[in-house]
Amino acid sequence: MGIRYLARRLTTAGVTIVLIVFLNFVLFRMMPGSPERILLGRIPGVTQQVLDVTKARWGLDKPLFPDQFVDYVVATAQGDLGYSFTARGRPVTDVLGQRIGPTLLLFGLGEIVAIILGLALGAYSGWRRGGLVDYVGNGVSLILYSTPYFVLGMALLLLFATGLGWFPTFGMSEAGKQYAGPFDELLDVGRHLVLPLATVALGLVGQYAILMRSSVVETMSEDYITTARAKGLSDGRVLRRHALPNALLPTVTLIAINLGYVVAGAITVEVVFNWPGLGTLTVDALEARDYPVLQGVFLLLSVSVVVANLVADLLYGLLDPRVRT
Repeated sequence: MGIRYLARRLTTAGVTIVLIVFLNFVLFRMMPGSPERILLGRIPGVTQQVLDVTKARWGLDKPLFPDQFVDYVVATAQGDLGYSFTARGRPVTDVLGQRIGPTLLLFGLGEIVAIILGLALGAYSGWRRGGLVDYVGNGVSLILYSTPYFVLGMALLLLFATGLGWFPTFGMSEAGKQYAGPFDELLDVGRHLVLPLATVALGLVGQYAILMRSSVVETMSEDYITTARAKGLSDGRVLRRHALPNALLPTVTLIAINLGYVVAGAITVEVVFNWPGLGTLTVDALEARDYPVLQGVFLLLSVSVVVANLVADLLYGLLDPRVRT
């Protein structure tokens, strides 16, 4: 990979992150209310003098630009995202760190399942276009792609949890349960994970299958595919060695972008199943107007999208040298 191509991509990502930090600072200071009133305003007998002293101690009496902005940039660069209003003054980084594990578990496994199933279904449907698998698979993929996460989650919840009683209805584990060993705890988490994981995988598999199918269909019309078949190569080898590497290019971009939007998708799925991740944390912070936590979630989501796009650009450059020019 060329140094100039890598430098351009890194520069673009860096500038975007700087703009995100600026927007993150401005956006949450335009919200109604103020930290000192949210924290102290509910306490009976708090005077305006106490509020003014607290505001001065936190530096909120300084001008937004450049004083507060410089302080914010320096603190963010040091990993200091402030303190949560509702979590008894805990650092926002600790609050996010506690919730990011369940979200990565849920959506990490969901992405893996969706990638395997979606790419396999899309490649086979495109290669055998017009067959039974193509018609059925493409129809099911379109339905899944057009169905919101929360609708899929509620349908699975009503059928397999409420109706059949096969799986728990909410949470990551059974509250207050004493486990005999790590295996029992892992089994309990696995039972709670099945339905949210199925929701995430089904919500993603449709778009992967549709995009992969269209890429394979387009690739089949290329001259090198005709040449490979004319050489007497088997269909399986033509698909694996010639069609798939080129058909994967747009799918790689979509996968990388979806990895960046993990928090956005987590909100609806985690709320339906009350999964203790970043999604439910975002909803709780919105209801409590916990602006530092919302600011941290927004920054985490935005930077993850930028990093995911950077990874996609770099992978695209490795798979297709033409984009480096």
